Amino acid sequence: MIVAETERLILRRFTAEDKQAIFLLNSIPEILTYIPGEPMSSVKQAEDILNELIFPHYEQFGFGRWAVEHKMDNKVIGFCGPIFVQEFNEVELGYRYLPEYWGKGIGFEAANASLAEMPSLSINNIIALILLGNKGSEALAKKIGMTERGRDSFMGHKVNVFQKNII
Repeated sequence: MIVAETERLILRRFTAEDKQAIFLLNSIPEILTYIPGEPMSSVKQAEDILNELIFPHYEQFGFGRWAVEHKMDNKVIGFCGPIFVQEFNEVELGYRYLPEYWGKGIGFEAANASLAEMPSLSINNIIALILLGNKGSEALAKKIGMTERGRDSFMGHKVNVFQKNII
């Protein structure tokens, strides 16, 4: 199901066929520098993420992390989208991309497309939880109009919390 489309990207719900993309996004050390947890070591772990986290989130909330498909390459190059973070009782906009797409405006394009969908999902406020030192993610959060709210802890790590009112 397509959620949004831009000039270069399609944002859509993940499907079971996206397990290899999920595996890549969670196994390349360069991508995981500011992501808590160990890199994935098998595609089975990616299947588990889809079946135990992503698909149930779609069912429970009607939204979740969306696959970001690059039109020219016709492949999933990352994800962007909202998830409900129970520890904060708020919705977070998260994003992650394959390194070869960094610095090309993909994150900004996908984040803006995601934000445009928030009102239709009854999401009025969004946060971003960014591990300390992740200057790239902080720059993107600021570029899409988020402001720094302060520091907190998430999954045992210190994070900067950014927020944006959608309406």
